[in-house]
Amino acid sequence: MTRYSPTIGLEIHVELKTKTKMFCACLNDPLEKNPNVNICPICTAQPGVLPVINKEAVNSVIKAGLALNCQVNKESWFERKNYFYPDLPKGYQISQYEAPLCKNGYLEIPSTSSGQVKKIRIRRVHLEEDTGKLLHSSAFAKASADKQNYSLVDFNRAGVPLMELVTEPDINSAIEVRSFAQELQIIFRYLGISDADMEKGQMRVEANISLNMGTKVEVKNLNSFRSVERAIDYEIERQKGILENKEKVIHETRGWNDIKQETFSQRTKEEAEDYRYFPEPDLPPLIISSDEVEKLGDMIPELPAARRERFKKEYEITDSAIETLTVYKNLGDFFEGTASELKAWFESGKIKTDLDKIIKLSANYIITEFPKYVSTDSEIKITPENFAELIYLTFIGEISSSGAQEVLKEMFISGKDPSQIIESKNLKQVSDEEELAKAIEIVIKNNPQAAEDYKRGKETALQFLVGQVMRETKGRANPQIVAKIMRIKLVK
Repeated sequence: MTRYSPTIGLEIHVELKTKTKMFCACLNDPLEKNPNVNICPICTAQPGVLPVINKEAVNSVIKAGLALNCQVNKESWFERKNYFYPDLPKGYQISQYEAPLCKNGYLEIPSTSSGQVKKIRIRRVHLEEDTGKLLHSSAFAKASADKQNYSLVDFNRAGVPLMELVTEPDINSAIEVRSFAQELQIIFRYLGISDADMEKGQMRVEANISLNMGTKVEVKNLNSFRSVERAIDYEIERQKGILENKEKVIHETRGWNDIKQETFSQRTKEEAEDYRYFPEPDLPPLIISSDEVEKLGDMIPELPAARRERFKKEYEITDSAIETLTVYKNLGDFFEGTASELKAWFESGKIKTDLDKIIKLSANYIITEFPKYVSTDSEIKITPENFAELIYLTFIGEISSSGAQEVLKEMFISGKDPSQIIESKNLKQVSDEEELAKAIEIVIKNNPQAAEDYKRGKETALQFLVGQVMRETKGRANPQIVAKIMRIKLVK
């Protein structure tokens, strides 16, 4: 056993993808570049205004809770979390503490120690409003002649629906934190409640770290999975050094400096009682019926863990392919559509054998070629039917691998079906031995040294000659047949 055992709990904030903000009708667009555009008297806390609960945000949190095996509280309410900060217009934040929407859940991740799954308990999932955003003069000093130090406040983000998830301290390493956070991100994207892009601030991870269950330190400002892992590893080593020197770890909040790759002190840590929570008098309690919960549960799609397990049972593809087709849901959905088409052709007799191999080939093309033409979260313009046809023609040798790549590119550009493109671009693979023999004769005549090298036992020379035949035929030659004829001719 190691002398110092890390214990880590997480607080994860996720901006919800609703049309409007949490308590008003302002557009929910925290990425708006023009400051203070999406604001109103409610989200800027003008006197006398009253908030109204965003039902879509409530439903999103309940769906997240159900996906994470949580209990849904039948009665929930909002509270005022009191603290002062310049980007907090009210002087308090409307949040939840005593009665969160969801509680007592869990998420299973691969264990780094046993190789089995590890259950990370989730204490609570609740709903609150986001704060504004501070812009410091140092960030735009170069564009301004004003050298004074000051900060500006942008309230576009103030009032954006924010889901907070709090885990139990069940995590013991930075790798487990990263695995947990990445799986959460995929789940939220499957549910459609958030894009959870860390670099855009849509998902923020804060880690509470202690050694041997001692004093805990919270680390913030983690805007990527890489930063999450590195910051936690650094903080564990920092606390080890303190304890080795017989000193005490301070209960504080620390930030992460991505340039220096180190944590730095921000402030001493507040306890929950320091926030002076009390019920929000302007909002009614939320009474959630079993029928509502059941209805929202029926809306939850197949989740990532279930997809991985099903893909492993149904398709003969690699674990890495399964992971890619799970993480990028649009690619996985397109793969399934393609596999369904190929299975239908097999059942109709169009495909005689090797269905599993053809499906595997389709997965390889989707993973390697599609990212060239489509982002991994956007709609795919070509149809599974047309792509299945392309894969089948490639598998049976109607077109070469390089020809298939050219056809696929044109499919994304024009939307035409593969047969049209193959005919118009004359890409049909040449397998006629007499026609290929003529091209082979020309290549051997033009490359006598390579022909002699092969005769002396250099296998790489054959690969060179086959490549030259492909060039001679503009990529249309069947390379397997070319290699077979080439060997016969060079042995004579």
